[in-house]
Amino acid sequence: MARITKIIAHEILDSRGHPTLEAIVELSDSAIGLFSVPSGMSVGKHEALELRDGDPKRYAGKGVLRCLESIHKELAPVLLGKDTKNQKEIDRLLIGKDGTPNKSKYGANAILALSGAITKAEAASQKIPLYQYIAQLAGLAGKEYTMPTPMFNILNGGLHGGNNLDFQEFMIVPQIANSYSTKLRMGTEIYYSLKQAIISHSGVFLVGDEGGYAPTLYANIDGFKLMEEAIIKSGYDLGLDVFLSLDVAAANLKKSGAYKIKDRPVALNAEDFTDFFKTLNEEYHLLSIEDPLGEDDWGDWAKLMEQLGKETIIVGDDLTATNIDRLKKSVAEKACNGVIIKPNQAGTVTETIDVVLEAKKAGYKIIASHRSGETNDDFIADFAVGMGTDYAKFGAPARGERVAKYNRLLEIEHELS
Repeated sequence: MARITKIIAHEILDSRGHPTLEAIVELSDSAIGLFSVPSGMSVGKHEALELRDGDPKRYAGKGVLRCLESIHKELAPVLLGKDTKNQKEIDRLLIGKDGTPNKSKYGANAILALSGAITKAEAASQKIPLYQYIAQLAGLAGKEYTMPTPMFNILNGGLHGGNNLDFQEFMIVPQIANSYSTKLRMGTEIYYSLKQAIISHSGVFLVGDEGGYAPTLYANIDGFKLMEEAIIKSGYDLGLDVFLSLDVAAANLKKSGAYKIKDRPVALNAEDFTDFFKTLNEEYHLLSIEDPLGEDDWGDWAKLMEQLGKETIIVGDDLTATNIDRLKKSVAEKACNGVIIKPNQAGTVTETIDVVLEAKKAGYKIIASHRSGETNDDFIADFAVGMGTDYAKFGAPARGERVAKYNRLLEIEHELS
């Protein structure tokens, strides 16, 4: 039995240069867990609250000193001496201590920093890989581990690319290969080719928040044409070796009840936007479309599912927000058939696991995801393997904070083989 003997937290910078939290938990057997919290740019209104200082004279208001104070004065004292085998009890204690529906008292970032560090510390204490311990927490121990299929966001738009394109993520998904390492190689080769394709069209290959290129294009459809060109140049077949996926982040496009995109001269209502996706899907056979409509437009999602859900994965992110109640509603409403999983949307490891198990029960496709503001922490890679998610979305195969996660999956694949 290992108990918590020391908790340290401090402010570090994420991949956008914004402050975030890193927590270190030390146990009585000298095991240590270190966890740093990612941060989103395109944040759904139903996510657990990320708390910031709001002081304009320090980091433009983005500091997290209030969270540090809460950890050291409020949360650490109730955790010291606790047995780290009781992850659910510890997370329930943190949730209860905060006492708000969205963790707004202490901040989901403060609570997740501790929850994640404690999870890592217990895995170290048991001297087992983190993915194995996560499977143990979820009641999945003993099942065969599988590697998730990577979804590479190689073209960044929306808030991740300076609004150069309307849609937030243009992704490639290698499907035909039978190993994760081969899929990683395929995605990386296409990423190389995309740069050359952009250059050949006299484009500027700026890089967005998630490592993907962020050229200024006249229309979103041009992004698909560039990606198709890159796939062919790399020697692969679109729709056979590699598929395309899209994160629309539609909540950021919706103004006065309609969606405005570069591809159409007038704003589109939900029905027209659905028709646009149908046309796009007829041409490119999309593997998945994430957040295609507003985050509270349940009826519009259900209609889209009726028309596209049998051939394409309709993925909830802002819609479901790694929230078990919203996930259950999506099942009841038949609003989607895939879900994004982000631990910082929930705020604790236990809640995140519970959402994944509920999604598995519903037969959803599950995508473990990073955030646009990331750290070098590779927790989410182990989480994807431990929970047996179908896909893993970590950005482009570039930038250290993204590559750390892809490389961790390589390590796990090697261990499992």
